[in-house]
Amino acid sequence: MPKTQPEPIRDPRADRLLTPDNCVVALIDFQPEQYQTVTSATKERIDLNVVAVAKAAAAYDVPVVLSTVGVDLGVNQGTEPAIVDELPGVGEIDRTGVNAWEDEDFRSAIEATGRKKVVIAGLWTEVCLTFPTLDMLAEGYEVYPVVDAVGGISRVAHESALQRIVAAGASPVTAISFAGELMRNWARPEADRLRSIMGWYFPRKAELDASEG
Repeated sequence: MPKTQPEPIRDPRADRLLTPDNCVVALIDFQPEQYQTVTSATKERIDLNVVAVAKAAAAYDVPVVLSTVGVDLGVNQGTEPAIVDELPGVGEIDRTGVNAWEDEDFRSAIEATGRKKVVIAGLWTEVCLTFPTLDMLAEGYEVYPVVDAVGGISRVAHESALQRIVAAGASPVTAISFAGELMRNWARPEADRLRSIMGWYFPRKAELDASEG
């Protein structure tokens, strides 16, 4: 007999997997100055996946903490507009330090959500992603780096940083796996939100795949 009805929804707060009700997204330092020195992935590839994360968070009402570094100091520009455009009403938290977790405003914004699962992406992998990830893991958070939405100043820097945080207990995800984990079942009405994201994502991914050869 064909299955047309979804399975019951598990407790969305206590679920071991990511749900719209138990996680928060942290996006750190997606700024022009950071992109300029990333060589482990292209800006276009990183943007594709960061925007997909932002779209998924917005579609499923997951809180987002957006942070920059050095804007108030006058040395850096703000977040990539393509990312900001997907997050209406989300303000930027600017810092002076490279470790976002050491910034009181950033830390307070994460704590205010009451959520212990943090989906995180940032530039560079080896600094702005790694340092807060290690601190949050040490303080009992579950941290999920979005590995296709980050980049380092070299491939070895990027890959070594991911090895470091995974060894410390981080759980890697990808942009689309994150969106699928939020959606969970194709028979639910909310599945159309993921279908819309995929309809946007895969044609652009195919273009990038072709152009990067």
